[in-house]
Amino acid sequence: MREKERAGEKGSVIEFQSKLPQTPVADHVREILRLLGEDTGREGLVRTPERMEKALRYLTSGYSADVQKIVNGALFDVEYDEVVIVRDIEFFSMCEHHMLPFFGKMHVAYLPGKKVIGLSKIPRIVDVFARRLQIQERLTTQVAETLQDLLSPRGVAVVCEARHFCMMMRGVEKQHSGAITSAMLGAFRNNKETRNELLSLIGPRSQTI
Repeated sequence: MREKERAGEKGSVIEFQSKLPQTPVADHVREILRLLGEDTGREGLVRTPERMEKALRYLTSGYSADVQKIVNGALFDVEYDEVVIVRDIEFFSMCEHHMLPFFGKMHVAYLPGKKVIGLSKIPRIVDVFARRLQIQERLTTQVAETLQDLLSPRGVAVVCEARHFCMMMRGVEKQHSGAITSAMLGAFRNNKETRNELLSLIGPRSQTI
């Protein structure tokens, strides 16, 4: 009797599983779980492939994002020639080497030329590039170069601080190690005083991650 009940339970799970929308990503996830030794028909994993696909599509949504649409014309002619800084921009990304998360904060600064950008657009630009398979160095550079292209400012600076799960969970397993990267363009690269002013305004931020 119990064997029939178990067979019936298994059958209902398979039947339910067959009714789920079949997508290429979810199918591959299901096969990966099977190869790892899991029972993809057990209750806790029945919908995991679809959930994982949905999560992955969100975490990599930056591939389909259009920076121009995000900025949406929020560029303004303003007579302002001092540094503009948006600091402590939280971000989450995924390492392209192991597809494990890395996360932290980014500090973005620019010296206006003829235009300024709406402040809320800067974190949105960070998200465009963070929501891709990344390495921290490229992410930092892409944000800086995008602002340079959009604004033609006198200088752009991006400082990125992050912790990487590929270092924390595997490999060297150093839970308290962080990485800092920077991209300095224009006046921030060429003028030491301007660069030092920026770093003093940002301050010692590494403990905020």
